[in-house]
Amino acid sequence: MSRRSRTPDEVPFWKIKKLEEMTRMEWESLCDGCAKCCLHKIEDFDTAEIFATNVACKLLDLKSCRCSNYENRKRHVPDCQILTPKKVRSLTWLPSTCAYRLIDQGKDLPSWHPLITGHAHTVHKAGISVRNRVIPERDNMDLEDFVVDWVL
Repeated sequence: MSRRSRTPDEVPFWKIKKLEEMTRMEWESLCDGCAKCCLHKIEDFDTAEIFATNVACKLLDLKSCRCSNYENRKRHVPDCQILTPKKVRSLTWLPSTCAYRLIDQGKDLPSWHPLITGHAHTVHKAGISVRNRVIPERDNMDLEDFVVDWVL
């Protein structure tokens, strides 16, 4: 990902627009590629607590941390959560570093975010992404065996 050059006094779109006001291109560019939202989660039905695992969605490319079939992901993974501004506000398991969450809360993007650096690899270099820390989804996995505490 490369960023468009801005003049020094031009204010970035994420500092002046609400999530609902963003174009599709702007919205998509907010995703930093960490892939934390692409990990399987377990919910404790008694407490409603969400536990993250290190098991990646079957469509996640483990090297790039991007969906291998983004346009058709809902067809192949029916419970995939396609983010909207409303969902950003209601999904408690979105990581604290999620740009959608940060912008919705009136915060700025972190220094490693690709929109700041102009390079997609900085999310990996900063150790924010799931690269080299996850395993692919397999049939008949007991997700409880793969709970991790580093995701959120």
